[in-house]
Amino acid sequence: MHYRACIFDLDGTLLDTIEDIAAAMNTALAGIGCPGFTTERYKRLVGLGVDMLIKRALPKDRNSDKTAAQVKAAFRQHYLGHLTDTTRPYPGIPELLDELVKRNIKLAILSNKPHEMARLSVQRLLPAWPFQAVRGAEEGRAKKPDPTAALLIADKLGVGPEHVLFIGDSDVDIRTACNAGMKPIAVTWGFRNSEELKKSGADILISKPPELLRYLK
Repeated sequence: MHYRACIFDLDGTLLDTIEDIAAAMNTALAGIGCPGFTTERYKRLVGLGVDMLIKRALPKDRNSDKTAAQVKAAFRQHYLGHLTDTTRPYPGIPELLDELVKRNIKLAILSNKPHEMARLSVQRLLPAWPFQAVRGAEEGRAKKPDPTAALLIADKLGVGPEHVLFIGDSDVDIRTACNAGMKPIAVTWGFRNSEELKKSGADILISKPPELLRYLK
C-alpha cells in the first residue's frame, strides 16, 4: 500500500506534555482539597480528553458535576498559563517531520486535547511544519476513537483513508485508525507501554521516530 498522508496524535506522540498536564491537574485538585498524582500515574489517566481525566482523578465521593466543573475551570486556567513550560517535541520528531515534508507526505494532527490548547501547542512548538489540519476536542463533537474527525481530515487532505497512516501512543489511537479504515502505527515512547498497545490490536509498533519512514517506501 502506498501511503500519502500521516495523521498524528499530539500528546505522547509528537509532544511530551505530561509534566505540564500533571502540574495543572494537581493544582486544580489541590484547590478543592484533593490529593494529586505522580507524573507517571497521569500517563495512565490521560487519553480520552479533559472530562474523562477529571472523572478519573477525582475521588468517588467528590465526583459530582459541580465539583468536576470547578476542577475543569481551574485546570484550564492553570494549563493555559503554563502550556509549554516543560513540554517539548520528543527526540527525533523534528527530523522525522523534516523528512516527511521532503517526501511530500501530507501532515495533520488529531488530538483529544481541548482544541484551543492543541492549536496553541502546535503554534508554539511545531511552527516549522505544514500541518494542513490541527484538530482538538470541541464541545458537541465526537472525540477519538470515533472516526468522524479522522475521516474529515483525510477528506481535507484529499487522501483516501486507506492511504493514511494514523500514528499514536494509545489504544484510543489504534481504535481510531481501525474505525476510520486507516493504518495504525503505535509509538512506544509515549504514555503507554508496548504490551498494552499490542493488546489494543496494534500490529506495528515503533520505538524511535525514524522507524516510521520504513512504512512510507
